[in-house]
Parts: sequence; structure tokens; C-alpha cells
Amino acid sequence: MLDDFFVRALIAGVGVALIAGPLGCFIVWRRLSYFGDTLAHAALLGVALAFLLEVNVTVTVFLVSATVAVLLLLLQKRASLSSDALLGLLSHSALALGLVVLAFMGSVRFDLMGLLFGDILSVSKVDIATIYGGGAAVLLVLFLIWRRLFAATVSPELAEAEGMRPDSANVIFMLLMAMVIAIAMKIVGVLLITALLIVPAATARRFSSGPEQMAVLSALVGAIAVIGGLSGSLKWDTPSGPSIVVAALVLFLVSLSSAAGRFTNRSKTKEGLPK
Repeated sequence: MLDDFFVRALIAGVGVALIAGPLGCFIVWRRLSYFGDTLAHAALLGVALAFLLEVNVTVTVFLVSATVAVLLLLLQKRASLSSDALLGLLSHSALALGLVVLAFMGSVRFDLMGLLFGDILSVSKVDIATIYGGGAAVLLVLFLIWRRLFAATVSPELAEAEGMRPDSANVIFMLLMAMVIAIAMKIVGVLLITALLIVPAATARRFSSGPEQMAVLSALVGAIAVIGGLSGSLKWDTPSGPSIVVAALVLFLVSLSSAAGRFTNRSKTKEGLPK
């Protein structure tokens, strides 16, 4: 018989995986893994400000991550630096600023390791409600802008010519990313969120013939990684968040095997997926 805390962890982890899977596909297609890291590092600054102002952590993390995302868009239009240089500047600056703010808050007790690597075993019923409520909103918005966002991913110029407003779709996508990071932070921590977004999507790509199929498979792979990682964590007493990412990595390595390669070659081609 499983303990209540473990059941809550499973429910919460699977919820995050279902949200992260479809968004992670766009990160893979757009080669935006560093952008995910930037928002994840900004999350730590959000946590520091939440402690300082004594307000809700999830809301503050979302607001700070969204601010960093919008700031990136503005700097891309005004600064002469390349996108990767801007991402590096924002990422490390936000992370360092968050750590400095936390260091000066000596009267506040916090679990830095939990923030960095997650503490999924401590999730509450309120956390689960937040994950599934916020996740439903994220997936609904993603469904509504899916066609525009995918067109902007494949060819921004063509999407603009067809009146799909790719710039607004990109802004909405960044805000959705900020929300997912705020929701997922307690599950795997700010340093492992990007891995949960990227690794299942990269695994699903091996078996997918179209973007919608890849989104569904990515969510499924993430859910399997959560179940496998938590089971391994329970059996071998390893950290829960990192164990989930390791389980996702194992699934990815399995997808690279020769048997999996023969299956994918027989079953499909990748004509519908961005390079």
C-alpha cells in the first residue's frame, strides 16, 4: 500500500509531464533549450522576491519569468547582441541576483536544495489543484494558438504573409513557458525544469510522424519518466527530482537503440516535423 505523500507526488508529477510535453516539443523544434534555462534561473529570483514580499511563490515566479521573457523580446529588437548572448546575460544575471537576495535574507528559512532540485514528495492537495488547474489553462491556450505557433516555428515569414501574427503567438508561447516553469518548480526544481521539457520531447520525436502525435507521445514519455523516477527514488532512496530526469534520460537512450531505430524506420517518416 502506497503512502499518501507518494500518491500525491505521482499525481502531481504526471500532471506536470502532461503540461510540459507539448510545450517541450516547441522548445526542441525551435532550438530554445537555453531559453528554458533562462526562465528556470529567473524562477529563483521569483522565489527570493516572494520570500521578501511574503506573497505567493507560484504567482511571483510566473510574473518574474514572464518579465524576463518580455525583456528578452525587447532586447532582441534594440540591442546589437545575438540571441544566445542575451539569453546568457539574462540567465546568469537572474540566477545570481536571486542567490544574492536569498543570502541577505538571514531571518527567512528556506530549502535551497529543494528550490534547485525540487521536492515533489512534499506536494500538497493545493499544489495538485494548482498544477491541474493551471495546466488545463496552459493546454487550452496552446490548443487555441497551435496552428499559428506551429506555422511561426516552420516559417515565420510565411506565417506573417498569411496574417497569422507570429509575433503575438511567440509572446503567448513565452508566457505559457513562464507559467509551466512556475507550476513545475516544486516538482523538479529550477535547475532540472528544462530537462523535463526537452528530454521527453526529444524521445518522442524518434517515434512521431507529425507534430500532434509528437506532442501526445512527449506527454506520455514524461508521465512514464515520472512514474519510473519516483519508483526508483522510493526503492533506492535517491533524490526524487533528479531521479525523474534520469528515468527520462534512460527512455531517451532506449529510443536510440537499434531495435527502436528499426521500429521507427518501419513505422513512419518525419516529414511533418520541423528539422
